Amino acid sequence: MMLTMKQGARATMEVKAALETPSAQVQLVHYRFGEPPESVVSMDDKIRVELCLNTRHRSARACFAGWQSSRYERIGEVFVVPPTIEMAARSDEDRPLSSVICLLELAPVLALFDRLPEMSERFLLLGLDVRDAQVRQGLLRLADEARHPGFASQILVESIAAQVSVDLLRYGMALPERSVQGGLAPWQLRRIEERLYEVREAPGLQELAGLCGLSVRQLTRAFRVARGCSVGQHVADRQIGHAKRLLAADESVASIAGTLGFSSSSNFCYAFRRATGLTPGQYRQALPSFRAIQHVRFPRPAALANS
Repeated sequence: MMLTMKQGARATMEVKAALETPSAQVQLVHYRFGEPPESVVSMDDKIRVELCLNTRHRSARACFAGWQSSRYERIGEVFVVPPTIEMAARSDEDRPLSSVICLLELAPVLALFDRLPEMSERFLLLGLDVRDAQVRQGLLRLADEARHPGFASQILVESIAAQVSVDLLRYGMALPERSVQGGLAPWQLRRIEERLYEVREAPGLQELAGLCGLSVRQLTRAFRVARGCSVGQHVADRQIGHAKRLLAADESVASIAGTLGFSSSSNFCYAFRRATGLTPGQYRQALPSFRAIQHVRFPRPAALANS
């Protein structure tokens, strides 16, 4: 097995597909939980990157060794566990999950960057929720290749893994530089992200300002300093992400429109096309390989089916 993981007696991790190269190992896995899971992940000399292919548990939280035992922070769609550092994770839900896991060998990464960033508390916290489109796209390509290996798979995986390494380290090195005077505190950014993680109608400025204990004017100015974009654009990007995941999961357009707070399906379709250049139907047709990964049906074990 690629990683050291301690789970409850009723939890399993099934490997559905795998590829291994000198610099990276890739696995498509399916987690089944008979009860809300608790796990410990520890990598000796590898960097572990995981992307949840369906919606991660909203209650998923993690704590790194050295943090207070009561401090658990939310885990995002993509998270990273650095080498030699132990991470404890927990959730209050037991819904099955599918993920792509990529283990990056340390030596090739160091050859690219000479050194890793300091594993500060801030850096570890950023790694629990990597919001970088390039990293996510690279992991999706690795998942597709693991499921349907093609010609020269090893070379392709090597090149994609190298690109993921570069994107991850650039992301990690750039974000701390954006924390300048006048921005939002980490706890305020976490509150905003936790609200945007909820798949429902987009929040208004007043709601987000209230979560941060600020006026709307203070929020809009501080958010731009902290993130380099307007809060409105950030909210829109997260809602578009929700819409894409729901479309990939074969939710009906009417259901998605209602979930995301649109008054009608036509309004949702217009907004989606304006944002992406594609209608919802065209977007679905453009993602056959991603849909194939997400829509594998895993038989439910009898022991769980009867529980």
